[in-house]
Amino acid sequence: MAAAGAPDGMEEPGMDTEAETVAPEAPARPLNCVEAEAAAGAAAEDSCAAPGSLQPAPAQPPGDSAAQASVSNGEDAGGGAGRELVDLKIIWNKTKHDVKFPLDSTGSELKQKIHSITGLPPAMQKVMYKGLVPEDKTLREIKVTSGAKIMVVGSTINDVLAVNTPKDAAQQDAKAEENKKEPLCRQKQHRKVLDKGKPEDVMPSVKGAQERLPNMPLSGMYNKSGGKVRLTFKLEQDQLWIGTKERTEKLPMGSIKNVVSEPIEGHEDYHMMAFQLGPTEASYYWVYWVPTQYVDAIKDTVLGKWQYF
Repeated sequence: MAAAGAPDGMEEPGMDTEAETVAPEAPARPLNCVEAEAAAGAAAEDSCAAPGSLQPAPAQPPGDSAAQASVSNGEDAGGGAGRELVDLKIIWNKTKHDVKFPLDSTGSELKQKIHSITGLPPAMQKVMYKGLVPEDKTLREIKVTSGAKIMVVGSTINDVLAVNTPKDAAQQDAKAEENKKEPLCRQKQHRKVLDKGKPEDVMPSVKGAQERLPNMPLSGMYNKSGGKVRLTFKLEQDQLWIGTKERTEKLPMGSIKNVVSEPIEGHEDYHMMAFQLGPTEASYYWVYWVPTQYVDAIKDTVLGKWQYF
């Protein structure tokens, strides 16, 4: 009789295990040196080729340049770090620019900064802070404080070309016209002033010299009516102030079309000078007994031919 158990065709659990014949493991043979090295190499290749296996990245040694490059890329990493800054208000062409600038920078470096802000070339700038800012001194040396207002006077190259071209042409026309006439100092309208003689309080002259404009007004001169007149050059405001006993006219230098002058006969160390305020000679404002050493500086300043300081 068949033993009671699982129906035909079915195997009881565990039968496969019992049915399988497990071959006894052959005893391991000691490997020689060549075989041992080959086995180790194969194991290493298998571990590298295994899919999905992750290899830890080698630790980066301290001081590595790649690690340090990611520390900071800010502006303070440069040479300006740690420099004392001062708040400035740079005013040019009726526009204010708020700027932080190193206190130990020079006037020349400040001009470069103004150039980057306004487009005004350094050679065309007159930078004012209690007078002209020296290019070779630092802001600390001239005692610039936080919140200081820096006045800038000047025009871009395009502005200068646009403004000066008609002025130069007018000046040439005026000179050509003067050559056709008798000397100015002999004309009747001027003789009545010149015949009064040289004013007692006129400023001293230096014949054959050329000097920059002084910090003080030019005084002691006569105007066309024979009254005393003084000229004040307000560079920070780009204005010429013509003052008399009665009043002071404040003229933008850009409104003056031309400046003419001529030495006074018998007193060649002094000139008579006229500022053209309108389109014709009738608009000339005459000033007599101008010291000759300031004549060229007056023309250059008024007509926009910038002086280099």
